[in-house]
Parts: sequence; structure tokens; C-alpha cells
Amino acid sequence: MEIPDPIWDPTPEFIATTNLAWLMDRAGAESYAAVHDWSVRNRGEYWETAIERLCIRFQRPCDQILDLSDGVENPRWLAGARLNIVESCFTAPPDSPAILHQAEGGVLQSMTVRELKTLVDRVSVSLTRRGFQPGDAVAIFLPMTGEAVAIYLGILQAGCVAVGIADSFRPPEIAARLRLSGAKAVFTADVLRRGGKTFPMYATVCDSTEIPAIVLPGGGEIRVPLREDDICWSNFLQSDGPFDAVMRGPDDPINILFSSGTTGEPKAIPWTETTPIKCAADAHFHQNVQPGDVLVWPTNLGWMMGPWLIFAALLNRATIGLFCGAPTGRAFGQFVQDSRATMLGVVPSLVRAWRDTACMEELDWSRIKVFSSTGECSRAGDMAYLSSLAAGAPIIEYCGGTEIGGGYITGVVTRPCVPGTFNAPALGIDFVVLDEDGKPADSGELFLIPPSLGLSARLLNADHHRIYFADTPSGTGGETLRRHGDQMETLPESYWRGQGRADDTMNLGGIKVSSAEIERTLQGVPGLIESAAIAVPPDDGGPGRLVIYAACAVGEDRSPAELKSACQDVIKRNLNPLFKIHDLVVVDSLPRTASNKVMRRLLRDRYQETL
Repeated sequence: MEIPDPIWDPTPEFIATTNLAWLMDRAGAESYAAVHDWSVRNRGEYWETAIERLCIRFQRPCDQILDLSDGVENPRWLAGARLNIVESCFTAPPDSPAILHQAEGGVLQSMTVRELKTLVDRVSVSLTRRGFQPGDAVAIFLPMTGEAVAIYLGILQAGCVAVGIADSFRPPEIAARLRLSGAKAVFTADVLRRGGKTFPMYATVCDSTEIPAIVLPGGGEIRVPLREDDICWSNFLQSDGPFDAVMRGPDDPINILFSSGTTGEPKAIPWTETTPIKCAADAHFHQNVQPGDVLVWPTNLGWMMGPWLIFAALLNRATIGLFCGAPTGRAFGQFVQDSRATMLGVVPSLVRAWRDTACMEELDWSRIKVFSSTGECSRAGDMAYLSSLAAGAPIIEYCGGTEIGGGYITGVVTRPCVPGTFNAPALGIDFVVLDEDGKPADSGELFLIPPSLGLSARLLNADHHRIYFADTPSGTGGETLRRHGDQMETLPESYWRGQGRADDTMNLGGIKVSSAEIERTLQGVPGLIESAAIAVPPDDGGPGRLVIYAACAVGEDRSPAELKSACQDVIKRNLNPLFKIHDLVVVDSLPRTASNKVMRRLLRDRYQETL
């Protein structure tokens, strides 16, 4: 297979200006392949170099960068160190912009590094004076605003653990995440205004939990009555700083995030004090983020890219760009222009919406130096279109996961960029692609070769070994392999193309969800005996489309269209309104294995044959 022509081919002069050129010089490597090989043969040395480059602050330095005495499943990173990663988020000049933010229909505003630090201190002081202790879990159910960033960092600085909950989730999913994390309080807003509509966030929290809430105004003043134990933002913030960051060990949790679980319950994944280093190092060397850059990426603290964006920007002395509103229209594009964004992150389905409506054309995106795309498989045509909006800027495809803290396969601006492909394995981590017999293949399931800083070592509600290591094949050199679940195709000249998931997990609009989660939600649909949820990629590639196979009760007389509407309504109310059903197929029964497992892969194959 031939590789299409690149949309970006860097000059030697440009390459010399990149962060990666510095690393290659440091490692004595003359190519990306050589520096990647160095980073995985010398993992401790690579991460020590990255920590030095990022100027990570320690109260006590580590005794050893990497301790593998308990094996690669249980590495100890930065053993003996004491730190609080928030201290390293304020190394940029105090008067430089930390956050550029704009509400939908509002004006562009700036928060300096000094102003952000002051607000973070106030959050930490207020939490401490209200009795929160290091290790306590505190949830955040908010849109991605400047205040949300300060709350997140304030929780971490106080030694507490942030619990991210996406602002699109409904009460049953919120309740599950609060229960799994043991959260003792939740920050939320009275309302969320997005896309010209108003959503009742505080009411959603009240329907989800009885734990205390700290309520921010969604615009102007809070206009809803609060429960007896709840408190408004202005009363919570009565205390002033400064605040001395609570020092923690490198394995102490800072953030609980959730990823799809194959049993229907989301996996509760703790990030530790070291995970942000993975976020920032990836951004530094792969997206080439440099001091003074402005990073815009529509996301939320309930998904890993929310915390990733915070650390990718602040640990690199760059600026976070936040638009609180729908990213699908021209108002968002105007914000990208006005904030003078230098990096813009996307999910592929968002780019397809921009292309279909032409809403971002004739804007001045000339400051954008790089795009980055994650969450779904890309279509080459959409990515080429995206690049054209910024005069041919490169696109760094970025694929990883919450349990990785960043990417395992991505791109670099020092190599030609071919739309819809990856051009680099991530530094400090490696992988193999194997067929169903566990043999190396050009196309098959991808397995990680641990260890890497950022990789999860435990789950709060599942057996980590069983999920990631049990029954995996060995690497070609006998290495222990870690299951990840992605399908990958190896192309000539060290390029790769994503092929979706190898398991029953789907990426829908950039959100990872399991078939089991959707099927569990659909149990409440009257007349539905059982269902199977699958994701089917379009013929021309790109994001998966949700298809439901439905087995109905005898005598059920609703049409497939009526049943589809009923299923969509249940998903909207009880799971996530962003999950849209593309098609519903009524069947007499679902195909099963001898052990009674639904054969979803067979259903995927059948459906694709009808396209």
C-alpha cells in the first residue's frame, strides 16, 4: 500500500527549532526512530530527561527514577520523592496569561498566572478550613471554565483527590461515579448555558446525590434555592491565601477518572502525582508546545483531555484557551482566532461538522502552528480540510487512554504529516501489533510493552491484572505485554492507521463507552427483551456509528423507527445525550457463543455486509 502525499513536510530549518531536536541532540540520535529506540531502551533516563526539561519541582528528589524490583506490572516511579505537581504549574512569569476564556455570547477575558495562583490558593484554603483532609475525594461537575481549572488545581494543591464527571452525564451515571470514588462533596453550577439552551446542572446533582454541593453561578447570580447543606461559591470562597501545597508521594492519587468497563460499570482509574508529567512531556515533544503558546481543546474535566490540557499547557509555561459553549459553530472559531491559538485540539466528528457547514472558513487561523486529533479514527479528507483552515498546518494524531495518561501512538512535527495516520510511537513507551494467534502482523490488535510513566497500576473497582495483563501473549522477545484493545494497521515508511476497537468498547463522538453500558441502560425500554450495541465505521473511515440490535417481546407492535426513538430517549435521560443511535435493527434473537456471550463481532460483520 502506498502512502498518500503529505500535507506537511518540515524543512531542516524548522526541525532545528523544535523541542524534539533538543532531545535528539541530548540523546545523540539522528532520526526519530533512533530517539524513540533510545527512549524505550533507557526508560528511566528518558523520563529523568523529560522531568529536567519541564523543570518539575520537588520538595525531596527521588532516590531512583524507575524501580522494577516488583516487575513491569508494578513499577515504582520516582521512588522516595515528595512533591505536589501543582507547584510546577506556576513557573511562567506571574503577569503572563495562564487562561484565556470566553463564555458563549460573552467577551474574551484573561487570567494571569498570578491571578490563577491566587484563586487556586483560595480554593485550597477554603477546602482545608471546611475540614477536608489530604486524600479526600472531591467531585467536579462543571463545564471547562477558568473557575473549574482553579477548583481542580485547588483540590490537588490541598492534597485532596479530584473526581472528574463530564457535564453531559445524567443522574444514574453521576451517582455511580460519586459512589465509586467515595466523593465527599461536589462542585457544580446552578445552570449551564450552551448552544443557546440552558441546562439545570444543580438540579441534576440533586437528583444524583445527597452529598454537599458547592454551587457556582452559571451566569450572573444563582437563582435557584439550595439544599440545607449546600453552599454558594461566594460564601465558600471567604478565605484568602497564600497556601503551602501539601506534599505527597509519587504514587498518591490526585484525580479519579473513569473509562469504559466491559461489565457495564465504568473503570475508576486513579491518576497519581506523576501522571501529569506524561501529559506535559507528550505535549512538549509531540505537539511541540513551547512557552507562550495558546492551547485550545474543547473538552471537560470528566474526560482525560481536560486534565491533560491543564498540565500540557501550564507545565510547559503555555496558556490554556477555554470557550464555554458549543464548539460546533462559528462563535467557537472566532474564539480560536481572537485568542490567537497556536494549537487546536479536535475530535474527528467535530471536524466533519465544520466541513459540512463550512462554518470555520474565512477566519484567520494563521497563528495555529499545529492541530491535534484524538478520540476517534480520522478520515483523511476531513483532516486535510482541517489543515487547509490554517494554511497547511500539521496534524498530530494522538491515541492513548485514561489509563495511559496520554498517548502510546501519535505524531511529531519533524516528520511528514499524512492525514488520517500516525507517524510516531510515543516516546518512552512501545507496542506490538499481533494477529489472533499472537504473531506479529501488519494489521491486528495492539498490545503495549510496559512500563511507562503514566500507565495505571491499579483500579478502584476492578482487578488491574485481570483487566490488562491476564492471558496476554508475550512479546517477540518474551516481554510482558499489556492489553489495550485498539486495532491498528501498520503502513509502509513507519506510518500507522487506527482501525477502531478490538473489544466491545466504542468511541462515540470522542467518548469511550462499552456495549455493556448502553445495553444495561436500554433494559428500561418497554417491550425490549435484550439488545446488543455495536459501533460500525463508515465505508470511508472515521468515527464509529452506534447501531442497536433489538430482540422484542412477542406481540410488540412498534415499528423499528418508534423503537429507535424510545431507545434514544432512554439513553438521553439515563446515560448521555451525546450518544446518538445511527440505526436500530429488530431481530428474533441475538447470536451467542456456547458460553452464552453475545457475538457482537458477528453482528458488526453482518451489518457491514449490508452497507
